[in-house]
Amino acid sequence: MPVSGLRMIEMTYWGMDGRPHADGRLVVNARVADDLVTVFRKLYRMRYPIRRMEPVDVYKGSDFDSIEADNTSAFNCRPATGSSSWSQHAYGLAIDINPCENPYVSANGTVAHRKCVKFKNRKRRDPGVIHKGDAVVKAFASIGWGWGGDWRGAKDYQHFSSNGR
Repeated sequence: MPVSGLRMIEMTYWGMDGRPHADGRLVVNARVADDLVTVFRKLYRMRYPIRRMEPVDVYKGSDFDSIEADNTSAFNCRPATGSSSWSQHAYGLAIDINPCENPYVSANGTVAHRKCVKFKNRKRRDPGVIHKGDAVVKAFASIGWGWGGDWRGAKDYQHFSSNGR
């Protein structure tokens, strides 16, 4: 993906502290930027809380470090987890939201980030936790994006993408 095909969306989001934060930044594919602005406007109106929102380059491209910081992010030139194929993040066509509250849970039930393990229990109602059929899932579904919480086997509760993978 050439840099010319990417866009930086700057936005205000509701923080976990119950306050608006005007420093949100996501790098996304230019083709989906307007749709994603629509989604994040919906999330803002519902006061959906987000821990932090910074481009992954703040973490030197480390997906692990970005997750450890509970960072909501989009573009990251990396392979898909457990694969040699490019992730949808490498095309700017995927977003991970509150990755600690919405962890990647492997098919054998493990979570790689120690402080996020408690969120494997999807009955939790903590701020920022995404549940099947909730307003966050519906906001992304309204632009045709799929949710990793609907996957068979491994579940990626933080992940939304244009192709559902």
